[in-house]
Formats: sequence, C-alpha cells, structure tokens
Amino acid sequence: MRLSSLADYAVVMMSATARHCGGVARLNATLLAEETGVPLPTVQKLVSRLSGAGLIESARGTGGGFRLARPAAAISLADIIEAVEGPIAMTACVEAGRHDCGHEDVCRVKPHWNTVNGAVRGALAGVSLATLSNLPLQTNPAGTRVDMALGAEVMN
Repeated sequence: MRLSSLADYAVVMMSATARHCGGVARLNATLLAEETGVPLPTVQKLVSRLSGAGLIESARGTGGGFRLARPAAAISLADIIEAVEGPIAMTACVEAGRHDCGHEDVCRVKPHWNTVNGAVRGALAGVSLATLSNLPLQTNPAGTRVDMALGAEVMN
C-alpha cells in the first residue's frame, strides 16, 4: 500500500502546521508552501479538503489563515489520510456498490477484507499528529510546562 502524493503532502502540511502554530496561531498557505516545499496550489487544495474534514479551521481576511481545529494529539494519521483519500480500504471489492471483480462469486477472501481494513485503519489511527510533528514541551512565563500537542499545562 502506498499513499498518494496528495495524502503524503497533507501529512507533511499538517505536521508543519502543528509544529508552526501548535493549534493556536493562524498560518497562511504561502508560508506553509514555502516551509514544506509543497506547491501553493496544492496547499490551497488540501487546505480546502482538510477544512471540510474538520481537521483545520480557516478564516479569510485580515488576521485570517488557518490552524488546527483540535489539538494535534486528537488528530490521527488515519484522519488525515481519510480526509484526502476517503475511507481506508485495501481492495475495491469491499466498497459499497462495487462489483467489478470477476472472482467475486467464488472469492473466499472477500469476507475478511473488512477485518484487514479495520486493522490497517486502527494502526494508522494509533499514530497522532503530535507524534508525527514531535512537538516538545515548552515552558511558559509562569514556569509551568505546556504540552503543545495537547494545549494543556503539564505538572512539573
């Protein structure tokens, strides 16, 4: 299984977004394109898809841009991939309405593909954006540490 270029770019963009603004500040598409090397039209296309999937929030106008819709720890690799690719499925035969396999009537594997798909999705869901971005703990002026992935204070 290989991710499409768009899904790969979406993961790179989301990781950079998490590192850059920690879900608090707004980031613009031009800056993200420059930082990641993803072409600006592709960044804009993916911002639209990721926003539609509820993974980022965007605002137009002065002070506009986009940011994570929730903490990086609450966004999984599966969420990002599904926002771009649709449901995770290793084969097309398990998709509703698909009957384009010549072996469908005699296939003994088809009933098991949903289990396989669930296992793959579960593995991807177990990897958070916080892990992918490797967000560090930062100390705020009050001396308490803030986990940038969770957006929460951590006991010293």
